[in-house]
Amino acid sequence: PTAEESIATLVNIAQLDRPEEVPKIKGLPRIIAESIGRTSEEIYRNSDRGVLADVTKLQEITLACRAAVRAMVDMSTNSEGRVDDVNPFMRDMFSLFSGGSPWKKAIDEAGFPNVSEDDMKPLFNYLQGALGLIVKNNELPGLIKALDGEFIEPGPGGDPIRNPDVLPTGKNMHALDPNSIPTKAAADVALIVVDRLLEGLNKQGEYPESIAFTLWGTDNIKTYGESLAQVLALVGVRPVPDSLGRVNKVELIPLEKLGRPRIDVVCTCSGVFRDLFINQMNLLDRGIKLAAEADEPLEMNFVRKHAMEQAAELNISLREAATRVFSNAAGSYSANVGLAIENGTNIDEKALQEQFTTRKGFALSSDNPGKMSEASALFKSALSRVDVTFQNLDSSEISLTDVSHYFDSDPTKVVKSLRKDGKMPKAFIADTTTANAQVRTLSGQVRLDSRTKLLNPKFYEAALKGGYEGVREITKRMRFTFGWSTTAGAVDNFVYEDANSTYIADKDIRDRMMDKNPDALRDMIQTFLEANSKGYWETSDENLQRLKD
Repeated sequence: PTAEESIATLVNIAQLDRPEEVPKIKGLPRIIAESIGRTSEEIYRNSDRGVLADVTKLQEITLACRAAVRAMVDMSTNSEGRVDDVNPFMRDMFSLFSGGSPWKKAIDEAGFPNVSEDDMKPLFNYLQGALGLIVKNNELPGLIKALDGEFIEPGPGGDPIRNPDVLPTGKNMHALDPNSIPTKAAADVALIVVDRLLEGLNKQGEYPESIAFTLWGTDNIKTYGESLAQVLALVGVRPVPDSLGRVNKVELIPLEKLGRPRIDVVCTCSGVFRDLFINQMNLLDRGIKLAAEADEPLEMNFVRKHAMEQAAELNISLREAATRVFSNAAGSYSANVGLAIENGTNIDEKALQEQFTTRKGFALSSDNPGKMSEASALFKSALSRVDVTFQNLDSSEISLTDVSHYFDSDPTKVVKSLRKDGKMPKAFIADTTTANAQVRTLSGQVRLDSRTKLLNPKFYEAALKGGYEGVREITKRMRFTFGWSTTAGAVDNFVYEDANSTYIADKDIRDRMMDKNPDALRDMIQTFLEANSKGYWETSDENLQRLKD
């Protein structure tokens, strides 16, 4: 890789605390913050709130981190600007003869002279090892070994930022022990996200009573169960590992320690999550039912409040009414909403919403483990009480408009259609791809995605150079953006307007797309016209006429 590519990856790796390592490793932003008598959490929080001094301070810390990592990578960079191998000898020689490491000097020059070399030593030893893994060429040798029938070293899969041990690529990849999640580190990150979500919502009036939560299989592998831990934290139960680290028990957190009401959570699990984490689904069910059966005031236990209402409404037991873990029937995957939107035209929202509840309306009960039972009536009843919908983004590789999966499992408009008041629930996304976990509105995340990709000249110029497939990628991203209008009403008018100006009104780009892939351009035009006909996009008669011509 180039030195710049290596620096970008290592800066992200350096952000995270790694308490599981021996010795424990502090993230670089934390080390720098502590050198000025602050905590990184405080600076992150104030920056998110718009405190100007800390917005500036966070930017200074970010630049200092990059400068320090660059100083380390520069020692192993060749004349062509690439890193072929790591050079620890040069690092040690610099430290011996110049009175300090290059990264310490870089941070000093960035305005943080009190950073401790001792605090940085375990981190930079770790980063140097990570750099060695990043630059190691293992894919072709691994392929040749496989073709020769030789042994291929096994290794974990997952996110290389959270766990650099997944590098180098080219290993015989395995996932994890499903009974070991959520890990303590994942539970700690989950608490930060839950606190930020509830803090923001509480400022707007009061705590939400119920949240619809989407759980993904591969994402929980990458994060070692962060979203699983978020559900437990919202309900107010904690996972309890045994002596071998297996998480097979939960216990209630007392209300006086929790300091807030227990939030009801309706979990929609992907088919892959169901296949991989059936024991964790049982764990969730036990935790939620434990909360429902707790003899606590209803104003402090929304799980119990809603379960009691549903028990009376559906004439079932309290325990059955507290069922909150849903997925597809065994052997079935996806709501197929994304498939319909991706490949269809003139989509019927009502039909898609019914399809969602039918395909995802199979419940798991810890009282009958391993069996998915049809329970669409109970699923609809639970969703009708939802105030907020929520998903996680936990990989820098894939975002909301890169694939159809995210909007395929989004229940925002489904909830609106089921609520007695017809009110649209608030929709949020947690971005845990960096140390400073962010909770954004769904529409805010779609705006961010659109600005950085669909409407970004760097994106579409690179895609256009890709010829036929590049144009198809642009059109597909436009269709996936349209999907968020269909399932959540989360796309601002300006996104369609600017996309139309970029790809249709601009004759040069339109002609280049027509030349490389006329079918894809035709599909994009159809998406614009459909968005207008369904009321997702208001535009001028001139724009509509151009599309029809």
